[in-house]
Amino acid sequence: MKPESTQKYRPFPAVELPDRQWPDRTITHAPIWCSVDLRDGNQALPIPMSVDEKLRLFDELVRIGFKQIEVGFPSAADTEFNFLRALVDQNRIPDDVTIQVLVPAREHLIRRTYESLVGVKKAIVHLYNSTSPLQRRVTFGDASKESIKQIAVDGAQLIKELVPTLPDTGITLQYSPESFSDTELDYAVEVCNAVSGVWAPTVDKKIILNLPATVEWSTPNVHADQIEWFCRQVDHRENTIISLHTHNDRGTGTAATELGLMAGADRVEGTLFGNGERTGNLDIVIAALNMNSHGIETGLDFSDLSSTRQIYEETTRLTVPERQPYAGELVFTAFSGSHQDAIKKGFDRRTKETEEAAGENVPWGVPYLTIDPQDLGRSYEAIIRINSQSGKGGVAYVLDREHGFDLPKTMHPQVGKFIYQKADESGRELSNEEIGDLFFKQFVNVEAPLRLEKFELDHTAMAAGEVVCHATVKIGDEVIDGDGKGNGPINAFVNLLEETGRKDFTVTDYRSQALRGGSDADSAAYVQVQHIESGLLIWGCGVDPSIEMAGLKALICAWNLLREPSV
Repeated sequence: MKPESTQKYRPFPAVELPDRQWPDRTITHAPIWCSVDLRDGNQALPIPMSVDEKLRLFDELVRIGFKQIEVGFPSAADTEFNFLRALVDQNRIPDDVTIQVLVPAREHLIRRTYESLVGVKKAIVHLYNSTSPLQRRVTFGDASKESIKQIAVDGAQLIKELVPTLPDTGITLQYSPESFSDTELDYAVEVCNAVSGVWAPTVDKKIILNLPATVEWSTPNVHADQIEWFCRQVDHRENTIISLHTHNDRGTGTAATELGLMAGADRVEGTLFGNGERTGNLDIVIAALNMNSHGIETGLDFSDLSSTRQIYEETTRLTVPERQPYAGELVFTAFSGSHQDAIKKGFDRRTKETEEAAGENVPWGVPYLTIDPQDLGRSYEAIIRINSQSGKGGVAYVLDREHGFDLPKTMHPQVGKFIYQKADESGRELSNEEIGDLFFKQFVNVEAPLRLEKFELDHTAMAAGEVVCHATVKIGDEVIDGDGKGNGPINAFVNLLEETGRKDFTVTDYRSQALRGGSDADSAAYVQVQHIESGLLIWGCGVDPSIEMAGLKALICAWNLLREPSV
């Protein structure tokens, strides 16, 4: 933006609240949740959902655990009306779920809304009209405050008068001073008190006053001040549910909601993944999982978040961004080598601590991950992915989790360097399959320049604990036959190489494992050798159904890599 362009804007006024209490409060329990996906979310779609698509999403919202669901604007269009009737006719609304319907403060629309509610057991009739000075001046042609208030009062009066027409339906009134976020606070309270006076709420028959940040004009702290000021001033607070409905124009809808709850709100409206007009509504997934990550039970089940995302994407034709908190494809993925290493260490430590705890709860603590991906139905296998920015820990993690190779820690740098150099050369991310293929090609059962043509062990030719190996090896075009003696296959073969003048190394480490994820008979062995003159340390890996042969292949692999130290 050019400097001169900023002259057209003005700072948003602060709220006079010197004794504000919300900064010293914390969120200790979940609010009442209301999904507005089927109304606010749907009206923001380039292609609105069909009745069948809305039914599918409604069922998912019920499964997740929403007890209040705004199903639409039934007086606005036949599709909206027919959707609500389908819910009723198909008996899709559980007894513990209250549906919410939106209606502006206009008589014929209110009457049509009541027609749509026949057969509904519990309903919230959501009445609204705009109250801000900008809306009064522009939308309503300089309408007076008194006339705008009267619109709200008349709407509330009609909603109350029509309650007896639905004797089998429990009706709750919800009123929204639309554009509350830039309405004068004293006037917002005045209008809401007038509506509340008509409804005459009690402890058993509360009114919901929904305070929409229809447009997010201010910083989240100012929003919190607005909510706390309103909660202090409104009549019948003990008989009133204060509800939040934040939008995300400034990118701080989640923060505004959290601070609004600290300021005294009881209820939250939002959508899955933040769908909504312009920059969207509050993302209830983020708000709820933020609470979960602090040990707060929310009543919402996002344990199969990938499935929820799929249903959302298929019904709305929108795509959840890859970096969307909790739900995005890449949010539990680390590319940076230092991050990968820390995550791997965190998982390893947590596994150990969980085993030692013997059933006791172990607090979550893995670097870079605020929540356990498994709690959301995400798998650990997808957490670490490899590109040129990756490091040794990440490569080792992928080889372990995806391919079953538990590499010795001192082998990580050798393998990691080679893999991420290949990623750098390709200029892109490597798939898990590519990482496995590169590892096998470079570090497993390498057979050049030395190739083992024949190998036999004789356990009877020597004293107990010693063996003789009879081997034929080919080095380039040279074929060598010989015998070696030792306390095991590897030691015997090393002695054979020494007798033929091919031993210029010492064996410095050996590990073995049953290979997970492959054949049940496969074993993996790792042998580290050190070149006598240069001091170079090299690991090789061998895979074979026989653990003895796997070790021998690992030694040969290391010997060959010592000749071709490309890593």
